[in-house]
Amino acid sequence: MKKLLWLLFLAVPGLAFAQPIPKDPQLRTGKLPNGFTYYIRHNAQPQKRVELYLVNKVGSILEDDDQRGLAHFMEHMNFNGTKHYPKNQLVDHLQKAGVRFGADLNAYTSFDETVYQLPIPTDDPAMFGTGLNIMRDWAQEATLAANEIEKERGVVLEEERLGKGASDRMSRQTLPVMLNHARYAERLPIGTDEVLTKFKPEVIRRFYHDWYRPDLQALIIVGDVDVNQAEQLVKAKFADLKNPVKPRERTLYTVPLTGKTQFLAVTDKEESGTTLQIIYKHKAPAMQTEQDYLLSIKRSLFNQLLDARRNAQLSQEANPAFTGVSIGISGLLNNVDMLSFAVSVKQGQLQRGFTQAWSLLEGVKRYGFTKDELDRVKQNYLRNLQSSVSEQGKTASVSYVKEYQRLFLNSEASPGIDWEFQFAQNHLDAITLADMTALMNEYLASKDIDILIMAPEKEKTGLPDQATVTGWINTIAKQDIQQYKEEQVGDKPLLAKLPEPGKVTAKQQIPQLGVTKVTLSNGITVILKSTDFKNDQIIYGAFSPGGTSLYDNTDFDIASNVGGIMARMGLGQFNSVQLSQVLTGKVVQSSANVGLRSETINGAAAPQDLETALQLTYLQFTAPRKDSLMFRNTMEGAIASLANRYADPNRVFVDTISYVMGGYSYRSAAPTEERLRKITLQRAYDIYRERFADASNFTFVFVGNFEIDDMLPLLERYIASLPATHKHTKVRDLGIHIPSGRLVKKVFKGTENKALVRVVYSGDYQFGQFANMQLKALGDILQIKVLQRLREAEGEVYSPQVQTVYNKYPQNRFAITIQFGCAPKNADHLVALLEDEMKKLREQGPVADDVEKFKAQYQKSVELILKENSFWYSYLAGQYENNEDVLQVLDVNKHLANINPISLKQAAQTFFSGKNMITFELLPEQAGTN
Repeated sequence: MKKLLWLLFLAVPGLAFAQPIPKDPQLRTGKLPNGFTYYIRHNAQPQKRVELYLVNKVGSILEDDDQRGLAHFMEHMNFNGTKHYPKNQLVDHLQKAGVRFGADLNAYTSFDETVYQLPIPTDDPAMFGTGLNIMRDWAQEATLAANEIEKERGVVLEEERLGKGASDRMSRQTLPVMLNHARYAERLPIGTDEVLTKFKPEVIRRFYHDWYRPDLQALIIVGDVDVNQAEQLVKAKFADLKNPVKPRERTLYTVPLTGKTQFLAVTDKEESGTTLQIIYKHKAPAMQTEQDYLLSIKRSLFNQLLDARRNAQLSQEANPAFTGVSIGISGLLNNVDMLSFAVSVKQGQLQRGFTQAWSLLEGVKRYGFTKDELDRVKQNYLRNLQSSVSEQGKTASVSYVKEYQRLFLNSEASPGIDWEFQFAQNHLDAITLADMTALMNEYLASKDIDILIMAPEKEKTGLPDQATVTGWINTIAKQDIQQYKEEQVGDKPLLAKLPEPGKVTAKQQIPQLGVTKVTLSNGITVILKSTDFKNDQIIYGAFSPGGTSLYDNTDFDIASNVGGIMARMGLGQFNSVQLSQVLTGKVVQSSANVGLRSETINGAAAPQDLETALQLTYLQFTAPRKDSLMFRNTMEGAIASLANRYADPNRVFVDTISYVMGGYSYRSAAPTEERLRKITLQRAYDIYRERFADASNFTFVFVGNFEIDDMLPLLERYIASLPATHKHTKVRDLGIHIPSGRLVKKVFKGTENKALVRVVYSGDYQFGQFANMQLKALGDILQIKVLQRLREAEGEVYSPQVQTVYNKYPQNRFAITIQFGCAPKNADHLVALLEDEMKKLREQGPVADDVEKFKAQYQKSVELILKENSFWYSYLAGQYENNEDVLQVLDVNKHLANINPISLKQAAQTFFSGKNMITFELLPEQAGTN
């Protein structure tokens, strides 16, 4: 009898997939008696680093009415005083250890969680213990001093101010509809002005006492650590965390499915475009069983099918009325996901744009997808998993952390990439076209439907109502829609005929860097650096001097847009849709562009696909295509985007900055319809061909997982065979640079009571490695000072940012940009404080502590980036393009040792002189009437 029952169990369809997804064997998990959970995994990428994340099932959804915004405020307060790190000592301590505030040390608050992140170096064993002590303090030892709360109040209010604008105003109207008026819609993490302005310290202390407790917390540790030792430390440090004597119930809030259709049209005077979105809400599946995982594969395939069909079908639409279309299944919130359709349209063309886009979905509903389409997305899906498998041991720790976050917060299984790849291999073939149709029909059968329209205020009177949109859908359902037929490329190779190879004519070793320099018979220089940082990655690119600098203003708009225009045309014998078919299952990318001073290639590939990538590059040089339909659609879309461009205050501000910073030149002015109308397909094609006609002036750089001997035949075949005229064009110096002197530019645009400020210091200097490091040091130290002064002391900004840039060509020049948001009344006051800080650095030099913080952070950053392919590619390309010694990277520590308060005080005389200073301010419109 037992045997019979067992056989019956095996015979029931679907029960085989009811098996739970196994746990990743590399993950150590545990729960302490107080309910505190931990996840620990050893991972040596990057080496001598560990990621520590404290995850709390505590977010804005748990706030009482008088606490709205205090979950997020509590996140801030954990950086403003804990038991072992009073006031701002925690940030100060970590900065001295090389941890950057904001970039490394950070946190976020959402509806259901608050997460603190801390990457810690482990080359000093004491630092790991320090990191755990900080996590322990964050878990339950915040001091919440009244004076610190008052200081932080202004910072949080400034963070709230930054988010205000058309998008915020409109989302506050649409979100309650999308969430079916659930509690979530009343608990936005940023909170309310009333609470943030007036709450008493005991209110946030009550929130902290109620919810920061071990049964709602988990510590995630992933990095270069001993798992057993880490587990013992966690048990020792976190076992004494206390739950409240009478803990409040942690209610699991959800979004109700009501079975209703809802309609809402929202307009705003600062909105720049019209979008219609239709959302089919659906109960979100779990991710705990094999059946769940199989469903997630089907959803991924379905989204890829929709995306490919959209690109293929809508890109061929003649004179489209839409400017963008998105369709797919995605998460909404918590227990609900959705099939979302959204179309953005040209001004005054909502019905036509919607009809064109919705017809695609109607066609899929009637006819489904094709077997070829499904086979391609399956192939791509498996290839991406295979790439992840091959990167085991080279995967960044933070990738695992995010998985374990979902495991703790949502009980989403984390089986590990080996299991996922094997499962996909075993079950992908069994997924059918019928499965895709069934999945789509399931979502489209939802009774929870939202129809949302977001548009500029001036469009309000012409917007449709619910009945009208429903009528559009019903009309399309009755129309004669032809079944989609794609042009088959069959077995056509990317290159109809392989080029005759050239030769390697010279080879030079640079052993100090593990670099090989190769000269090819057509004059091209190739720089090769083989690495083992990634198993499945090769990054490459090329540059040649010239770019748009070679063209007069009459051709500038064409030359500056030619890369984007030609990229949509396809290559050789394939249009863009066919090209994507040919590249199925390949991990390749190659793009050609024309910049201000050079024409460039940017490429990447998995080692096994490098030859295909080089074939793409070969075609970009030798076989660009002209496609009049794609050209017309591209240009009409660009022109349509200008219609309401200046409804957006931020756009006005950015365009103003660009125009002034570009010396008021024609080339830095904002695009206009008149300028775009002058761009022709033939001239774009001709300029593109001109820029890539002479390969002899190009330098190629390859970095990644390859053997030099294997590379040489590929270089000879696809790079040495490129056309060469040996003209060797040079960049033209157009004399365009940031204006000299002190200027103030105020832009009055927008209705919100907020200001955006950008201050730019610039000038001439002597380009060099040490000077560049000094500029970087002063910029980083200024970042520390503006955080301390403008944020912590004054409480008048949220996140001021300091950036430094420098150029050797066409002139040795630098620029320092400081930007922040604030109350309009404080803008000039904060600029004065900024100038005061720069004056102190210029006259007194930086304090030793700040210099040590910079040096520690810089050194830790260098240790990390020296193990990244992207760094070596950028560095080598930059050194050769600037005609600088490639061995300079070996001098970093020598120059760093010479960075000190005295040397920086001297450098500040140049960089912080204040002779050339431009202040840009974006202020509300009413401020301009005072």
